Amino acid sequence: MIDNGTNKNSTGPLKGLKVIDLTAVLMGPYCTQMLGDMGADVIKVEPPDGDMVRQIGPARHSDMGPIFLNTNHSKRSIVIDLKKKEGIDVLMRLIADADILVYNVRPQAMDRLGLSYEKVSAVNPRLIYAGVFGYAQHGPYAARPAYDDLMQGASTLASLFARSSGGAPRYVPNALCDRITGMSAVGLILAAVYERQSSGQGQRIDVPMFETMVNFVLSDHLGGLTFDPALDQGGYARQLSKSRRPYQTSDGYISALIYTDKHWQSFFRAIGREEEFAQNPLYSTFTARSENIDTIYAELESILRTRSTGEWLECLTAADIPATVVHDLQTIFEDPHLVATEFFGNEEHPSEGALRTMQFPSQWSRTQPGATRHAPRLGEHTAEILREAGISDEQISHLFNQSVVQSAT
Repeated sequence: MIDNGTNKNSTGPLKGLKVIDLTAVLMGPYCTQMLGDMGADVIKVEPPDGDMVRQIGPARHSDMGPIFLNTNHSKRSIVIDLKKKEGIDVLMRLIADADILVYNVRPQAMDRLGLSYEKVSAVNPRLIYAGVFGYAQHGPYAARPAYDDLMQGASTLASLFARSSGGAPRYVPNALCDRITGMSAVGLILAAVYERQSSGQGQRIDVPMFETMVNFVLSDHLGGLTFDPALDQGGYARQLSKSRRPYQTSDGYISALIYTDKHWQSFFRAIGREEEFAQNPLYSTFTARSENIDTIYAELESILRTRSTGEWLECLTAADIPATVVHDLQTIFEDPHLVATEFFGNEEHPSEGALRTMQFPSQWSRTQPGATRHAPRLGEHTAEILREAGISDEQISHLFNQSVVQSAT
């Protein structure tokens, strides 16, 4: 249940941790939202114009777009103009008793603002100072900007699409690199929090997108290039097969993975061709199937066209072969499993009205994570956060009058 006040009553496992969120767009906000969903008090520091992702997608109000709503709940918003010295002073007041600071601009920009690790850790030596940005800082790309599209290209992911399809390189239609790097950052940040329990000291953590994604992709596709000298040109043959895709049925599509010896034996038995499985050397072993994967998948394509999606789902499920429907953005809400587990819900946002929500995907026996707050309006919690930092009402009025801070209108 979303608590529209403070999250002091949160039962999440990170209750008590204070996070200063200097991130914008997707990679950093996805990381900090996960921390917030797990109970941390996340203070989202926004510039006067707000996080640009507020403007993306259809919206009831221009600064509350759907990607913002789905990547920034469980946070409070304060607007601080960090181009002004008083703004930096205010931020340092917030940092003084924080546990974690997360940013996703280039470190050079943090230095220019006077927010380098050296300066910030002098104010709070216990702070975990985590940067999620493009490239490791000891290489020639250190100062380059990075975006999801660039990282899909640079990490070989786009070229793998070309290799598997015989067409041009292309991107996954999802901010995959942003979210993978953001998820990686969550684990690294919490490991640093754990280490601090024994050392009593904070530290700087750099989480570069490029290296994170190269590691992620090549864990599957380094292949024979793992060895010196190389045994092949790299790539996981099954994943790169031109026929590895949802299979067309007589009335739609189905996702099916016939993978193990048992799966293939069960499949041929289910379609009345068990003897063929036993006699055909292409199917006899995992190695043989791997070496002839394009031929095997092409034949499977031909077979699956002969029945409807519903017939194949019934057949494959009965044979204990992994299979599922191919959802689109309309049918996903009707999935019987998601309906039964109440994965999708509805909440009333104080300014945006009725919203469809998604539950936290993992289940905990005691300290269940989940959204603790609605996604905030720009500067919704500015005055509240300043008072908590010990700033007097007179000082707060001065900061507002000087446009150092702003509040929601």
